This record gives sequence, C-alpha cells and structure tokens, in this order.
Amino acid sequence: MGVTKWKIAGEVFDFSIRGWIMGVLNVTPDSFSDGGRFFQSSQPLTQARKMIAAAADIIDIGGESTRPGAEPVDVAEEKRRVIPVIKELAGEALISIDTSKAEVAAAALDAGAKIVNDVTGGRGDKAMWPLLAERGAGFIIMHMQGTPRTMQRAPSYRDVVGEVADFFRQQYDCAVKFGADPMTLAFDPGIGFGKTLEHNLSLLKNLPRLRVHDRPLVIGVSRKSFLGKISGHNGSIHHRLLPTVAFTSLLRMNGADVLRVHDVEENVEALRIADALRSAP
Repeated sequence: MGVTKWKIAGEVFDFSIRGWIMGVLNVTPDSFSDGGRFFQSSQPLTQARKMIAAAADIIDIGGESTRPGAEPVDVAEEKRRVIPVIKELAGEALISIDTSKAEVAAAALDAGAKIVNDVTGGRGDKAMWPLLAERGAGFIIMHMQGTPRTMQRAPSYRDVVGEVADFFRQQYDCAVKFGADPMTLAFDPGIGFGKTLEHNLSLLKNLPRLRVHDRPLVIGVSRKSFLGKISGHNGSIHHRLLPTVAFTSLLRMNGADVLRVHDVEENVEALRIADALRSAP
C-alpha cells in the first residue's frame, strides 16, 4: 500500500496508519438524511459536539442541501446558516465547509474552516480556484453528473470508473494551473450524485483506479438510498445504518482514506477494525 498524504492549511496528514471519519452536519431545513433536525439555533452545536466526542476527525458543515431535486440557496442565506456554527466550533475540531460558492468558502475559511468540500469539484464557481491557491485550504473535488436538481435523471456513462478518474485528472490540472498546491487536493467520486446503483457499486469496487496522483479518496455512502436497495430495506432511512457501517470497513480495506458519515460512533468502530486488519503483519 502506498503512502497517501493530505496537506491542510500547512499541516500534512498521513493516512497510511489510519483512516479518518468525517461527520456530516447539515444546517439546512431540507436535508435528505436528517430532515432538517439540526436547523434550529443550538441543535447544530449539540450534534457537532456529539460527533467530536465520538472521535470524528472532521466536521463537514453544509448550509445548502444537495439531495436530488434540491433548490439552490443564495450566498447570504448560506452564510447566515453556517458561519456562526463554524466560528463556534473552529477551536474544537477540524472544520470543512460543504459549499460550491467561493464567497461562502472564503467567509468559512475566515471563520476558522480549514477544508472546502465542493460537490461541483471546482466547476460551480470559477473564483474557487484562486481562493484555494491563496489560502492553502484542503480542497475536496467531487464528481457529479449534472446538478443536484437534475443529477438523477437517467445518468449515463460509457465507462463510469474511467470517466470519473479522467475528471479527477482534469480538475487536478486546473488546480495546479491556478497555483494551488496539489498536496491540498482530495477526490470524491460522488456516490449517488448522478449515478445509478450499478455505477455506485462499480466505483466502490474500483477505488484503486480512482487514486489519481496519489491523492486521498473521500467516500460518502452514509444513509444513501442504494444501501436500502442492496440490503433489502427500502423503508426508513435509519435501516441504512448497518449497511453504512459495513461499507466503512470494506471501503477502507479497498483504499478509502476519509469516510463521510452521519453516525460517527458506529463508523469509527468499523474504521478501527479495518485499520487493524490493514496494519496486521
């Protein structure tokens, strides 16, 4: 196994010994996974601190839903939702801002965030690249076919693994062209973002082919609908916890570096099991 490192705000992290858990904090009224439960004033902080206590390595804070069919949110409203939460938590954990808007990203970095997680992979706002080059923040480049409003309308690929890997190469080159440090980049294949069940499984099976330029792989399968399809539980979203935990171990064994999840405690345990197996003689 190669050594994958990620540079975040000047500090270098090594994933050869253990993977990371990224806890999801949606400060939105319409998230697919929590139904807006953490949208009220004090609830995001309470939930974030529970995840920190459960050993989350990153708290990923988002103020705009990216569920299928989601409507866009303007810059002012997105900042109103996330900036107070980031300011409150920045001294307690490594914070990621889940946004595709450079203005929101800049405000989040000013408030103490160290990572930008962009579902458009740098395509949504051309001002994102110079911002990242200037700030040295970690940047997660995610692949998505279409937009959140359109992405699940008959997604189609000739070779989903090859096309996603090519997208990573293109965005890597774009980042370097704008002067970003390539060590700050990480890639996310965007499971469920413009993909069918078969596309999702093919990407997850072939993670080694997605490791472009030895950049870290961030994977988010937590609570997603395809888990219900393959496990036989198509009902409540809470039936997707066990499949998520199973995938956390499997994906770490297959090369994932950061697992983006809603249920931190259970997935931390699954990740530790996988890391123990990876490091065994």
